[in-house]
Amino acid sequence: MGFQYGGTLLDMCVLALVEQQDTYGYKLTHEVKETLSVSESTLYPVLRRLTKEKYLSTYDKPYDGRNRRYYTITAQGRKKLESDRLEWKRYVEKVEGILERSHHD
Repeated sequence: MGFQYGGTLLDMCVLALVEQQDTYGYKLTHEVKETLSVSESTLYPVLRRLTKEKYLSTYDKPYDGRNRRYYTITAQGRKKLESDRLEWKRYVEKVEGILERSHHD
């Protein structure tokens, strides 16, 4: 059974992975897929939007005779990620509270 998730969770995971190290779309897709069920066609629009919203920036680096686009987190992206992490912790605590309460009844 898989849990459904919204765009906010996907955004947060992308920002957290890019915060760990600059990366490119294909690698990032595979890292996200280890936890969430996403396709490249889902992830690339997310990367474009996060870049447009100034949470990520890009740079190109030569690889095998062509350029590979890398994503890096911006200061604004770090602030958003920190805010989202706090919200996520509150959300998880509330859900765990409900689950624990119902488990003991």
